[in-house]
Amino acid sequence: MKKILTSFDEAVRDIQDGSTIMVGGFGLVGIPENLILALRDANVKHLTVISNNCGVDDWGLGLLLKNKQIDKMIGSYVGENKEFQRQVLSGELDVELVPQGNLAERIRAGGAGIPAFYTPAGVGTPIAERVEVRTFDNKEYALQTALKADFSLVRAAFGDTHGNLIYNKTAQNFNPMIATAGQVTIAEVEQIVEAGSLDAAQIHTPGIYVQRLIKGKQEKRIEKLTLTK
Repeated sequence: MKKILTSFDEAVRDIQDGSTIMVGGFGLVGIPENLILALRDANVKHLTVISNNCGVDDWGLGLLLKNKQIDKMIGSYVGENKEFQRQVLSGELDVELVPQGNLAERIRAGGAGIPAFYTPAGVGTPIAERVEVRTFDNKEYALQTALKADFSLVRAAFGDTHGNLIYNKTAQNFNPMIATAGQVTIAEVEQIVEAGSLDAAQIHTPGIYVQRLIKGKQEKRIEKLTLTK
C-alpha cells in the first residue's frame, strides 16, 4: 500500500524553501494542477523548478512564478508566459534553457542512475560552451549531466493502491520520466482503484517510483483555443 492522502496541503507539506522540484506536463496538458495550487498556497520560496515549460500567466507553474516562489527554472520552452519574460529580462529569475530532447534524456538519466551522457544536440551553440565536448567517430558531442529532484509532482488518469500509474494519451509527455527522478514522487490522479485492477501491460509508471497518491478533480484548461471561421 502506498500513502494515499486526501489533502493536497498535506501532500506538499514537507516541500521546504529552497527545494528542487520536477513537475510533469507539456503546456497545460498533464500538469498536476491541484498540487501546484497547494504549493502556491503553502508559499514556499526559492524553488528550483525543472519542467518543460512554466505554464501560462494565470495557470499551472505560472502561478508560482507570479507569486515569486521560483528562483530558478530549468526547461525547454517559455514562449507563452509574459511574466516569465518580464522576470528574465529584469534579472529576477535564473533560467537554464535546455533543448527539449536533452531535457527529457537528462531527466530519464537521473531516474536511471546515469550521471551524464554525450549528445550532439547543442554542439556549436552557446549551450555547448559551458560543457565538455568530445569527438566520437569524427563527430562532436556535448556532455550533459543528469537531472534529479527532491520532489517530483506528476499527474495520471489512473493510479492503483500500489502506486502504479496510467496516463491519458498525450498527458504522458514528461510525466513518466519525472516520476522516476524525484527522491519523493507525489502523484495526483483522477481515479484510484484497487491493486490488480489495472492491466499490467498498460501501466506507464510502476508503483515502486511513487511514494504518495492523491485523487483530485482537474479543470484541464486549454492553453490556446483555435477555431475555424
